[in-house]
Amino acid sequence: MTQQDADPAGEPTSTSRGASYAEAGVDIDAGDRAVKLFAPHAKRASRPEVLGGLGGFAGLFALKGTYREPVLAASTDGVGTKLAVAQAMGKHDTVGRDLVAMVVDDLVVCGAEPLFLQDYIAVGKVIPETVAELVKGIADGCVEAGCALLGGETAEHPGLMENSDYDLSATGVGVVEADSVLSPDRVRPGDVVIAMGSSGLHSNGYSLARKVLLEWGHMDLGGHVEEFGRTLGEEMLEPTRIYAKDCLALAAEADVRTFSHVTGGGLAENLARVIPAGLAAELDRGTWTPAPIFAMIAQRGRVERAEMERTFNMGVGMVAIVAPEDTDRALAVLTARHLDCWVLGSIKKSHDGKDQAGAAGLNGEHPRF
Repeated sequence: MTQQDADPAGEPTSTSRGASYAEAGVDIDAGDRAVKLFAPHAKRASRPEVLGGLGGFAGLFALKGTYREPVLAASTDGVGTKLAVAQAMGKHDTVGRDLVAMVVDDLVVCGAEPLFLQDYIAVGKVIPETVAELVKGIADGCVEAGCALLGGETAEHPGLMENSDYDLSATGVGVVEADSVLSPDRVRPGDVVIAMGSSGLHSNGYSLARKVLLEWGHMDLGGHVEEFGRTLGEEMLEPTRIYAKDCLALAAEADVRTFSHVTGGGLAENLARVIPAGLAAELDRGTWTPAPIFAMIAQRGRVERAEMERTFNMGVGMVAIVAPEDTDRALAVLTARHLDCWVLGSIKKSHDGKDQAGAAGLNGEHPRF
């Protein structure tokens, strides 16, 4: 290509150099610097089955082990508008853990052990230090979940996103023996529903939380909140709890029928997804008190209870349905793993007949809420 200059109208003329990718907004050199910064984090999130290293066009994972009839499970998710809080605070090292949690905690619902995860990071402009912080969080989450960070993609989108904006998504793959797949078919009347406490809002409902607390309430993310014992921003950025190893340990020690990951839609809607036709989960609000963040949103936004319960996890991040004779064992296993857990309810025959889809309902009132 010949060198050209730009004339006053913006068109190239014959004496200047042509346009470059960097001038168009994509900085390949910055991307290379980002890779050098996050490479150590990615390398520590590994497993013995990973083949090769960073830089390949595809990640390779050898399915080693004594599997008799392995079934692969896959899940894809993101973090949602919680990212807006991270970007506003300039704190990017926790939302990667949220990303991992949203993926692996879906995988484990069917009993699958998370094997590996691949991430996708879209940015308005590659800021190497920010990308490295994001990958650090993802690697932290993978280590906690016991899965490998097998690869990923960072894409620069000038003109589509603001320079400081980014979005995250990931796909994870797990494995479970065919005869060990957990499913609604295993659930029986009389089974016990055990709740595992959440670490806060997790990664759902942030559009409503931000509207109520930040837009309507004009609260400062950096301001200390007595009810939380820390700043509002720190409370809102508390990472989603990763339950994968806890659930796998529980399934190894007790007769678990299935799990339910409480995300968008809330406790009742997500639990209903794993209840077979003809049965219903009856849950008691009186067994727990939601954390102060939920009460603050409800009160300051005058949000009705039904709306709260279908938007937020309300303090329950994961649910296990277990055989009644294994209730005490299940609680002991989870308690030994330092999880807040309790009996939430039980499975009953539905009053609407066996052809009715599975359901879950909440009864009673939360104490001190």
